[in-house]
Amino acid sequence: MTNYQKTILTLLHERGAGKTICPSEVLSPSDKKNKEMMEEVRTDAKELARKGIIEICQSGKAIDPENIKGPIRLRLK
Repeated sequence: MTNYQKTILTLLHERGAGKTICPSEVLSPSDKKNKEMMEEVRTDAKELARKGIIEICQSGKAIDPENIKGPIRLRLK
């Protein structure tokens, strides 16, 4: 498990059941503008979603992790 995946899960557990986080919350304020790091977070989130650990959401609904377009939120499954 990557550091980003660990951070995603930690933040989601802290937030609580049914609550979401933005992938940018995984990064420090100074790293949020780094597109490569943001893409790594999204890639790690996709892997967690494929494993059935989290859901990737848009407009409050779970979406297919392979067809992401636009802003997303993450939540525990």
